[in-house]
Amino acid sequence: MPKSLARIVDQLKREPSRTGSIVITVFGDAIVPRGGSVALSTLLEFFAAIDVDSSVVRTAMSRLTADGWFEREKVGRNSFYRLVQRERLTFDIATKHIYGAPASDWTGRFELLLIANGGDRDAAREALKNAGFGTPLPGVWVAPSGVPIPEEAKGAIRLEVSAEDDSGRRLLSASWPLERTAEAYRRFMKSFEPLRGWLAREKPSDIDAFTARVLLIHQYRRVVLRDPLLPAALLPRDWPGRAARQLCGEIYRGLLPASEQWLDRHASNENGPLPAAGKELFRRFAD
Repeated sequence: MPKSLARIVDQLKREPSRTGSIVITVFGDAIVPRGGSVALSTLLEFFAAIDVDSSVVRTAMSRLTADGWFEREKVGRNSFYRLVQRERLTFDIATKHIYGAPASDWTGRFELLLIANGGDRDAAREALKNAGFGTPLPGVWVAPSGVPIPEEAKGAIRLEVSAEDDSGRRLLSASWPLERTAEAYRRFMKSFEPLRGWLAREKPSDIDAFTARVLLIHQYRRVVLRDPLLPAALLPRDWPGRAARQLCGEIYRGLLPASEQWLDRHASNENGPLPAAGKELFRRFAD
């Protein structure tokens, strides 16, 4: 493993355990494009490469299954996990947010949602955060017009408002911690810039490429899913989100061929080797 990648792995180990979150990244980035089901043995082999014990991975999969993320199928002594269908919308929204091209046009309009108190409010709040909505006041959520509304928030009162005047801009500035997000982008770039140099100097092994790809998207999505992806007209001139996306996309495209070869050779589902990914995978970060 190259030093630039080993440093990222070491940094991950110093954080509280995020095994379950990394599993979500693996599924969203690599497994869903290949059918959505994978053998536990495939996950164990990947996590072994970053020195995560198999018992930790098994515990994480049990918890995610109990929480309704996955369905487990046992065939003989082998276990296979498939994303629960109702979670596909969550993954689809996140996929567009992470890999899709940023909005180029500014209409001056925003979605405004009012969430009432109720048993599903916590689930709606988490889903709205992950979809890029901000909240200036309790129960009030805003996002640029056209942002998909998660299923968990379909019962909200929905309005469309203008943010072209000063009061609208104050609403936006109160809705998202943009400076905190900017600092997170800067930390991301500092951590992953060395990978660009590594890829320029040498061809990565399949497992190093897959490891780097997963950790790249794992760290990037932690920032970008909290970013409302506001139009450029509403952002500071020195906004680092653009540079972070460019860096992430360049590294991702450099890792994609070898990382897909690792999946071809090592990943399986209940029917055998994983099916090939569609063309959409290779259009990611293609603005």
